Amino acid sequence: MGAPQLFRVILQVSDLDHAADFYGTLLGTQGRRIPGSRHYFDCGDVILALVDPTPGGESARPTPDYLYFAVSDLEGVHARARELGALSTGMVHGAKAGDIVARPWGERSFYASDPFDNLLCFVDERTVFTGR
Repeated sequence: MGAPQLFRVILQVSDLDHAADFYGTLLGTQGRRIPGSRHYFDCGDVILALVDPTPGGESARPTPDYLYFAVSDLEGVHARARELGALSTGMVHGAKAGDIVARPWGERSFYASDPFDNLLCFVDERTVFTGR
């Protein structure tokens, strides 16, 4: 029996059209609308699913921690995040989180957030640290 495989991660949003436009610009792909107030983006083997729970009377809840994306063009994604006003203004290990920085664990990355307070981190795929 093999290890389970993660295939979908859900981010809750309160405006699916706005979220789809935001992520389409940020990720550089338009994704696809799915029935049931969902919009999917293929991120390698894992689907990033935007879900709007508000039609059912619930409030959208942001993720409690960062989602990490490995990307081949970190500078390009950073430029799009800057244009969207999504770059983090905080600090990570003494460096500006929204800047592209080589982190103490070796990853080149920057931190951002979406308009719904979901936390994001983008990492140069050549520097991804997996602990192996």
